[in-house]
Order: sequence, then C-alpha cells, then structure tokens
Amino acid sequence: MSLQIMSIASGSSGNCIYVGTDQTHLLIDDGISCRRVCDGLAEAGLTGHDIDAVLVTHEHADHIGGLGVFLRKFRTPVYTAEATAAEIPKAKGIGKLPDDPFHIIKAGERFEIGDISIDPISISHDAADPLAFRFSGGGRSAAVVTDLGYYDYHLVDKLQGLDGILLEANHDLRMLEVGPYPYYLKKRIAGNRGHLSNEASGRMLDEILHEGMKKVLLGHISHHNNYAELARETVRMEVDLSTSGWSADDFSIEPASRDHPSELIEL
Repeated sequence: MSLQIMSIASGSSGNCIYVGTDQTHLLIDDGISCRRVCDGLAEAGLTGHDIDAVLVTHEHADHIGGLGVFLRKFRTPVYTAEATAAEIPKAKGIGKLPDDPFHIIKAGERFEIGDISIDPISISHDAADPLAFRFSGGGRSAAVVTDLGYYDYHLVDKLQGLDGILLEANHDLRMLEVGPYPYYLKKRIAGNRGHLSNEASGRMLDEILHEGMKKVLLGHISHHNNYAELARETVRMEVDLSTSGWSADDFSIEPASRDHPSELIEL
C-alpha cells in the first residue's frame, strides 16, 4: 500500500486535489465541474462513487464552486471547519445541499478516514477558518498547502518529513505589481491573508526539504500574475541560493496545471 496524490486542477479558476490509498479515496476541495472531477478521477482508475470524503480548505468559489453538484450526485460527506461549513451553503451557485453533509474538524485535532490519518493545520487567508492538510497512510505522508498569505515556524514544523507536497506558488511579485488587477486586489494578494509568491514558496519549501522528499507540485499558480515555468524556476532558484545546502536538482519540482490533471504520484 502506498499514498498517492494527484492534482486534478489547481489555480485561481478552480482547485481539486486527489489523495488516496488502495482503500481510501479523498478529494481536497471541489472548485471545478463534476465532469472535470470525474474525468480526472478516471485517469486514476476511479469514479465519483469511490470518493470517501471531500475535505474543504475554505469557502472561496475556486475551492467549492463544484461542490454542490458533486454532493447531490454522489452524497459524499464533507469534512471542514465549523465556520467554513456555515459559509458554504451561502455561496453563490452552490444550490441545495444534501441533509447534514458536514463533519466538523478543528485545526490541531487529528482524525482518520479509512486508513488515512489527517492533520488539519490553521493557515492565514481571508476566509472564515482556512486550513491546510497533512495526510499519513501506508508509512508515507503528503500535504496540500495553498491559499496562505505567509508561513511561520508552526506551519514549517507541521510539514517536516513529508514524502510529497502540493505547495502554493501563486504569483510573481513583479508581474503582480505591473499587472491588470486593481490596487486593492494587488494589496490583498500580496498581504498576510493573501497568497504565497514564488519567492516565498521557494523559501518555505527549502525549510521542509529533506532527502526523503519525492515530489513537489507547485499549485494555485495565477493566470494573470505568473507563468508555470517562471514559478518552477523561481522556486528552484530560492532553493539553490539558500544556505541549507540543498540543490533543486535533488528533487522533483513541477508546476500543477489549472486545466489538466497531473500524473498520479505514488509516494
């Protein structure tokens, strides 16, 4: 048995990540259409009926936009923070949800679904109670960490010893500064409750790298303020220029697509 991770979609237009084992199958967020979710799952040999739970990081549309349709079709339980559960039914376009779909979880309190242990981790973002998740199963561990304005030592400590991670590399600072967004939105994105820049992502990654890290996916890459290859090269440069002694060439660091599923990664 191994732990698997696959990005079905990752970006400001919609997010959905698969994490699973041979026995347990999870989705993290559902901000894309049910058809796209099912097409992505099919590449892993799965269907929507195989999904044991959807874990929701926070209530923004690019993370829950497809949740209503998926729940009405597959009746899947949802695990999320209490404040997030209160916001989801209010979201535009979510529609009527099945009765009592929510299982309430709290940052810092581990729980299990099937043979996967899950650690919810509090992060800084302009949402009700945003979370990152660490997953452990089959002697392996992975994390999904996006939509955070900054990282701290508490988060870095929670992410030690991972075999794989999907980590936000949202924007290039210069592209954001000169880009088309209004000033208030630029300020929000670059602020402490916004999104990680490529540079910050690289510095954070450097603090959790170790010889057992098998795969790094860079996620939530902005369509207007970044390029996938720019994110990859900037993150790699931050690792290479650090004093930790790691070389980016020692690790697999690749951008996740907003439009296409990644490979199914066995950790």
